[in-house]
Amino acid sequence: MLEFSSIPYLLKEDIMERQAPPTTPLAFVLHCLKPFSKWIFGMLGVALAISIETSLQPYLIKLMVNGVREVHPEGDISMITTPALFYFATILIITFVWRWNDYIWLKFNTPLKKHVGQYLMDRMFLHSHTLYQDHFAGSLGAKIKDVMSSVPDAIDVLMKAFLPRIILLPIAMLTLWTTSSTFALALMVWSLFFITMSIYFSYQARGVCHIAAEVRSSYMGQIVDIIGNIMSVRLFAQKKAEAHHFSTIMDKAVKADQAREWYFFKVYTVQGTSFLLYQSFSLYTLVQGFKNGSITAGDFALVLTLNLSMITHLWELFKEVGKFTLILGDLTQGLKIILSPIDVKDKEGAKALNLSKGDIVFKNVYFHYAPQNPLFNDLSVTIKAGEKVGLVGYSGGGKTTFINLILRLYDTQKGEILIDGQNIADVTQDSLHRSIGLIPQDPALFHRSLFDNIHYGDKTSTEADVIKAAQKAHAHDFIIHLPQKYHSLVGERGVKLSGGQRQRIAIARAFLKDAPILILDEATSQLDSVTESVIQESLLDLMNKKTTLVIAHRLSTLLHMDRILVFDKGRIVEDGTHHELLNQGGLYKTLWEAQIGGFLGDGAANILQKEMD
Repeated sequence: MLEFSSIPYLLKEDIMERQAPPTTPLAFVLHCLKPFSKWIFGMLGVALAISIETSLQPYLIKLMVNGVREVHPEGDISMITTPALFYFATILIITFVWRWNDYIWLKFNTPLKKHVGQYLMDRMFLHSHTLYQDHFAGSLGAKIKDVMSSVPDAIDVLMKAFLPRIILLPIAMLTLWTTSSTFALALMVWSLFFITMSIYFSYQARGVCHIAAEVRSSYMGQIVDIIGNIMSVRLFAQKKAEAHHFSTIMDKAVKADQAREWYFFKVYTVQGTSFLLYQSFSLYTLVQGFKNGSITAGDFALVLTLNLSMITHLWELFKEVGKFTLILGDLTQGLKIILSPIDVKDKEGAKALNLSKGDIVFKNVYFHYAPQNPLFNDLSVTIKAGEKVGLVGYSGGGKTTFINLILRLYDTQKGEILIDGQNIADVTQDSLHRSIGLIPQDPALFHRSLFDNIHYGDKTSTEADVIKAAQKAHAHDFIIHLPQKYHSLVGERGVKLSGGQRQRIAIARAFLKDAPILILDEATSQLDSVTESVIQESLLDLMNKKTTLVIAHRLSTLLHMDRILVFDKGRIVEDGTHHELLNQGGLYKTLWEAQIGGFLGDGAANILQKEMD
């Protein structure tokens, strides 16, 4: 079965830049932040204001406490009211600063997610067919979602958690210095120990966080896979087996998350103990200073309040470090696949395919999926413009790969594939794909309306064009009997339609596209005999003056072909018309007799053969 999802008709103008993306999470984040520099500077201002406020308020409390002890109630109370007014002013200002921060986040968060998502999707459009075959669609979607959320989340942690607290530390030490250099030095020693230990443990935690992120991505992919195959689960009565399978996967997720949480539990214990020792030292020093008269009541309030504030901030900082590590794990795991090298990409300066006739030439083509298992070895064949060519052979013989190489879903290891004398490796993939119409055996439709799915063949077409294409594909009759007619949603991958209905929509889409090269991969395999015979006439009309390649397992559908290529183990072993190949008595005749005789019996097969002759 041949599957193909083409790159959208138009991508952004900077698409070539995106073919060489940043290679590290940090470089990726910085690249994504370029359009948002003014909001980043706004966040820097907020961080500075928060840091100053955190140290200033305990100092103002100190002044008020000392004022209360020194001022007589009936005397001049300016020593109390002045710092009190400043204290009120700081509350007022910081309230405004937080609202300003909320406004910045409003203008920053969602637009950044959109920017990152657009970047990632443009990148995904460029990846080869292999990447989509090797990964769950749900897992890829989850990774894109993780990265979209992780970039603004990482900035949120850096700007709201890390930066204010980094700025706060020297300001707090300067504030404590006004009381005693001992407190400032003690804070510096303890905070450096705390931060160094936090960084070290965070580095050590990367492994468990990455494992947790990967396991989470994996079980999301498994959920999508099970739901996507729910009909198979039911028909094979495997609900218990799938429940057990999912439970096993979730057990791994629980162990991974618990390993990460247990690690941080031990770290928090060490950190709490370090603060207990630091605060005990501060209390002892305050008491000794009060005894010798160097410490006031206000100093008690300043040191203890600021210490409690610092432990709260640093403790929250480390929790944010854990959160940041988790975010970084999601970001790294997501980018690992999405920013992986592009296997099949346009050459620099590639031009659009100039298709005038539709000749297709394989010239000494070598291709393998794995080096130890070559498929095409010096394959050469010419398909003339306007020829209708059938492709037959045993499964695995190379028919689908032959088509995939023309579509350039894979690149050859050696040799050339030429269309009208132009190497398809030298032209843009978009122009190549626009020149080829494809009707697959099992078409996957978008979860959109029937109109949208048919209109996808040519976005410039009118409603009348869409209806005309549907009529040619004999899809119009069943569409107009639906409650919402052309506006009916088809469900994920078209699950609300029968196989035959999906094929007719794919055929209508091909009619609308009207590309000069046409590929049919068992295009009528899911149609009933009556509908197939009617649509075959429409398909012959669609093939008119087009270079057409038809993969078929029902050989009777190839009787109108100009040529038939017979594939066997990566070689074209026979080439000719239906009658020529039967007369040769080779593989094609064997396939024909096995199929017709096997399905109809020898007597009926002989009658059918005479009628065809």
